[in-house]
Amino acid sequence: MTKDRFGNEYAPGVPYARGEILSSTSDDLAKLRAAWALIRGREARGEATVNASGLERCMSVEPGEERLLDDELAAALLTDELKELGLKMFGGDADRHDVMVTNRLTAGLLVAADVVVPEGSRVIGFSPTYSHPAVQRAVKHARATFTDLTDIEELEAALAADPKPGALFLTRLAVSYQILDEADLRRAVDLAHGRGIPVIVDDAGGARVGPACFGHPRTLELPVAVACTGLDKYGTLGPRLGLIGGDKDVVARMRARAYEMGIEARAMLYPQVVRSLKYYSDDKVRDLVDCTMTVRDAVVERLGADRVHVTPVTAQLKAEDILEMAMARSGINEAPRSSYPCVPYEATAALAMLLLRDHGILTVHFAGIPPGTSALMLKFISPEVLEAVGGAAAFAEAVDASIGRLGEIIADKGALTRLLKGAEAAVPRVAAE
Repeated sequence: MTKDRFGNEYAPGVPYARGEILSSTSDDLAKLRAAWALIRGREARGEATVNASGLERCMSVEPGEERLLDDELAAALLTDELKELGLKMFGGDADRHDVMVTNRLTAGLLVAADVVVPEGSRVIGFSPTYSHPAVQRAVKHARATFTDLTDIEELEAALAADPKPGALFLTRLAVSYQILDEADLRRAVDLAHGRGIPVIVDDAGGARVGPACFGHPRTLELPVAVACTGLDKYGTLGPRLGLIGGDKDVVARMRARAYEMGIEARAMLYPQVVRSLKYYSDDKVRDLVDCTMTVRDAVVERLGADRVHVTPVTAQLKAEDILEMAMARSGINEAPRSSYPCVPYEATAALAMLLLRDHGILTVHFAGIPPGTSALMLKFISPEVLEAVGGAAAFAEAVDASIGRLGEIIADKGALTRLLKGAEAAVPRVAAE
């Protein structure tokens, strides 16, 4: 797909169209600052903000661990334990594999491409729907070309047609939260491995969701060169770091490159990493999915099944559906689509901002800059978060009310701009990136 349902062309590097309000990553950052301003206002008024993003990006220190908040001391005392626990999560073999930690999952993907992908080569991406923009940016940074595929037969043909692809960049659980069938997962890896093509796995959530919810193998139980996952999601405790595992020699080169580029994780964060890995369990992931499904059911009851896109582990409001619902409630939904005041992605952003402003619900839309999807995702919500919101029915009511409020302003581009960019709405625009 290269266009949304409204006929808007997708912007380069992201799977959605950009509009005039949020036309660039700089605008996305302005949107984030506007969200921070709303949170500050809520805090000043004594109103709670509930993190319903499904992500854990906090840092805590246990009593007695204060001395470990030191790069040298933490590295010396915790590196071996971190390796052991990281290999356990990945299903790795200590004789063959190693792990490292980067300051973001995106950084791990970047350094993996830098080390594994030959300059000038062609890299093939394979996923259920599309590879994350961070994968495409990593391949571009490695000065290689990228072809994204979703069909196993097309992948087999592409590998056969190319004398020697630089790498296969595989995504088990896509940004859309569709997951590869295990047979396709194994077939894709075997096809590449059989031809000596290195496989890099963007296993952001798949490293845990695949084994816990679908019975998949752990990432390094497959013959892959590199596995990359995030420590801020799906059963882990944070902080926002990238855990990278793979063949010892590849990880050694990646570690060296990461230090050269300044994208390695600070060792003073290792105490939290070790705790996160130590207390991880597949049961936690399944519990998060079960809780999310109660929210899914409540939102479906409120909005209708035709307006809620459901995957095995998430519920989503597609951006086009959000815009259509808002326009319907505005009473001007018969206007030509070309005259709509914003693109679907901006409608999603506005809905997320209203949920935060009016209900104190912080969604995952604000977690990615730029977001990897235009949908509003409801995913991996914990029972504690749901209780803080007031339960599944209250969550659904907040979504419904926010769509109604969006309908009141959807025809007013100035109001949308002020909502999405706050104080920066009055700042003169610069050329889009």
